[in-house]
Amino acid sequence: MSHPIRRRALFALAAAPALPAPAVARQAASGPPGVPVLEPAEWQAFCNRFLRPDGRVVDTFNNNISHSEGQGWALVCAEQALDQETFDRILGWTLRVLGRPQDALLSWRYRPDARGGGGAVDDPNNATDGDLMVAWALLRAGKRWRSPEYTAQGTAIARDVLRLLVRQVGEETVLLPGASGFEQRDHVVINPSYYAFPALRALAQAVPDPTWLRLASDGLSLLRRARFGRWGLPADWVALPRGGGRPAPAPGWPARFSYDAVRVPLYLAWAGLGREPAAIGAARFWSDPQHARMPAWTDFGSDAISPYAASAGIRAVAQLAIAKHGSEDQIPTFSSISESQDYYSAILALLARLAWRDSLISSI
Repeated sequence: MSHPIRRRALFALAAAPALPAPAVARQAASGPPGVPVLEPAEWQAFCNRFLRPDGRVVDTFNNNISHSEGQGWALVCAEQALDQETFDRILGWTLRVLGRPQDALLSWRYRPDARGGGGAVDDPNNATDGDLMVAWALLRAGKRWRSPEYTAQGTAIARDVLRLLVRQVGEETVLLPGASGFEQRDHVVINPSYYAFPALRALAQAVPDPTWLRLASDGLSLLRRARFGRWGLPADWVALPRGGGRPAPAPGWPARFSYDAVRVPLYLAWAGLGREPAAIGAARFWSDPQHARMPAWTDFGSDAISPYAASAGIRAVAQLAIAKHGSEDQIPTFSSISESQDYYSAILALLARLAWRDSLISSI
């Protein structure tokens, strides 16, 4: 009998990708992929607020910077909205501005106020979640629009993720958050929210290699062990000791379940793993009746919660996690994109919708 975590990882890598919206799920599952999963109105509302004409996605809460994860998430959404024109604009800016000459990965941050206001990449290091999202979007677009060029670009990123971002730490295969800066003498820093299991599945199909299964299996094991505080939640950043031992919140970052870690239950639900302990802990945290309002984060040292409410995007992820928590899926009621005050909230709201609809297809 295979190890349970390995079986779960196999499921995560084998789960079916999403195609249609709930009302047409069964019909589109057996027919041509011509129905947009993302409502055109919701996608257009996002583009009107956060997408520049040249294809740059603007992080309005963070000094209007752009980063590879935002470009990647927008590419995923454009493909699911059947919006190839916008997909190409976003992809063109991403490759032209964030592309790195030495490999297929992407620089993680562009500042519009750099170089005297002309804008420039001010940190050429990559961010692994951005690379995964861009590669995943390209591979899906390659199938959607029968484009060898998209597929080749996505495959090239997948190869360099394996080549440059995977490490062996003790007996575990782990995913580095970036090529530089996360390997310390006695520990390696990991970001649990970078384990985007649906994206890993697509990359594993494009570049077959047993490393992907080890990465997914050990990633699930890490998420089960690296849970903290009253509700047993994943941390934004985790230190994995080189010599073995329990993972801990990484030094140098707040020991919190916060704006990074909220994506852990999102990606688990997206992969059909919504009843993993980390996702269940998040659902219980967000639905705790002692909260006067849904909090944005909690601190592990004191179990204190944020003094302000969660954004509309976090609420959307919470609705997804809570819907997947019970013995049978509930039907979440997602808030409108118009309720999101900033880019990150809006993109989380869109991604939660996509994750929910993917899970509908995988259950058919």
